[in-house]
This record gives sequence, C-alpha cells and structure tokens, in this order.
Amino acid sequence: MVWIDEFGWSRVEKSLEFSLTGAALIDAGVRLAGRPITLQGEVDAGWIRRGALTALQALAEANAIGVHALVLADGRTFNVQFAPGLPIEGKPLARPELPVEDYPYVATVRLITV
Repeated sequence: MVWIDEFGWSRVEKSLEFSLTGAALIDAGVRLAGRPITLQGEVDAGWIRRGALTALQALAEANAIGVHALVLADGRTFNVQFAPGLPIEGKPLARPELPVEDYPYVATVRLITV
C-alpha cells in the first residue's frame, strides 16, 4: 500500500487577516498531531488479504480512539489512530461469491497521527 497524502499536509498552520487599517495580521503555529496517513492499494499492487482487512475493521470498531504504532516499509514509525468518518474501505479484486480469508482486496486505510 502507498501513503497517498504524505505531502498533502504541513506542520505549520497560518492564517491571514487584514486589520481595519489594512495591515496584514498573520497568525502562525505548529501542529503537534493530526497528520493524515492514508494508505491505499491499487488494482495492480498493494493488495491486502480479506482476513487482515477484517481484522483491521474489527480493531477500528473495537478501539476507535486507541493509539497504535504504524511502522512503514522504510522504517519510519508513527503513533496513529483510525481517522474519523470511514477509516477503512475495501473491494475484492474480482467478484467472488464466497471470498476466502486469503482472497486479495484493494483497500484504503485512513489514519491520523496522535
């Protein structure tokens, strides 16, 4: 799976407003958490087995606010939670009538750093 929004977030949050005199008022701060980590597979790569997808879904439902360690293939480690909304989506690679536990799925897993 590939981290699709790795470069779609900045630690620095800025806002710009103008005063009554026309001066620019810039407020800036550093975010401490909340970075999205969206892991996504494709039809030709990054599949996940149905059993693993089912286990992830169960974990997301049982421990929605728990903190989990995520270790990426390059060794980077993040403390994450499942993202609000729909944290896990998955579609079977084809349309099996009765998919077995090791059947491949294309999935999206949405996490946020904490």
